[in-house]
Amino acid sequence: MTRRSRHGHAWLAGAMIAALALLGAGAVSAQTVTWSMADEYPATSIQGEADARFAREVSRRTGGRIEIAHQYDASSGFRSREMVDAVGRGAVPLGNMYMGALGSVDPVFLLPSLPFLATTPEQGQALAAVARPHYERVLATHNQVLLFQSPWPPAGIWANKPVDSAEALRGLRIRTADANGVLAFRAAGAVPVAISFTDALPQLESGQLDAVLSSGDGGAGARLMETLHHFTAIEYAVTMSMVTINGDVWRGLDADTQRAVRAAAAETEAGQWEAMKTRVAENYARMRAAGVGLTTELSVDYQQSLRKAGRAAVDDWLRQLGPAGSQILDAYRARLAGR
Repeated sequence: MTRRSRHGHAWLAGAMIAALALLGAGAVSAQTVTWSMADEYPATSIQGEADARFAREVSRRTGGRIEIAHQYDASSGFRSREMVDAVGRGAVPLGNMYMGALGSVDPVFLLPSLPFLATTPEQGQALAAVARPHYERVLATHNQVLLFQSPWPPAGIWANKPVDSAEALRGLRIRTADANGVLAFRAAGAVPVAISFTDALPQLESGQLDAVLSSGDGGAGARLMETLHHFTAIEYAVTMSMVTINGDVWRGLDADTQRAVRAAAAETEAGQWEAMKTRVAENYARMRAAGVGLTTELSVDYQQSLRKAGRAAVDDWLRQLGPAGSQILDAYRARLAGR
């Protein structure tokens, strides 16, 4: 047996014992179980706030029998791209992961970050509802359960000048969060690279990057504006993160506790969509107060060129998914149309 497998088995045994502490009544049920929750983003980002909201709801609905210990800013050692594996093998029981980073796990996770497909909260919520069963099926094969999805405000371009024309994009060394962004911005003439938010920050500081594709939400925006002083809103996509739980931990819970955790997850997801209604305005106010320049009006020609470039990512996604991809997009469009 390898050292890694011994550690994994030891953790799993501990997790099962902890889960069993939730069963029954009396003194055993009064014990507190603590779950670690990994997230590569700051506590003050919209995802950090989702984690905190979920933790409060879980504690309240289980009578304090389950508490959650947060591992923000990638302090767990795991970036989003590594979290499906980490949660599945029990390195952490819970993970909040940016879905676009999971394209190598399954291309279906690239769906929310397809350029210009879902650009408003209403569209993002419709897409999330249609896609959920597809995500759940994939996650089940990786020994985990989807608890909730959590949106990001639409991504824009952080740079030190407005990126408000096709000419301004050409040759721009820009960080994207996933493969979709690489395809779209390469088609637009930029020089994109897909790296995690955490890893992008030192590259910005060292001058290896000119720009970052990001919503710049909350604490993430505070980090970006230390180096970059302009935000161009391109309404790229309402991207998504999701929170999953290790399958063995989940199956070790009794039915009542599972229902309590599910209810906490549903309450958190609903709260995140509600927060999206005012989030962009709040972020813009924070940017202005910090002296960040804002470009929110784009020419029609530029908008069209961006959407044409974004089509490269959509076409590649459809090629990878085949007929299933077309069925998902058809279901999404039907939902928007109210059919």
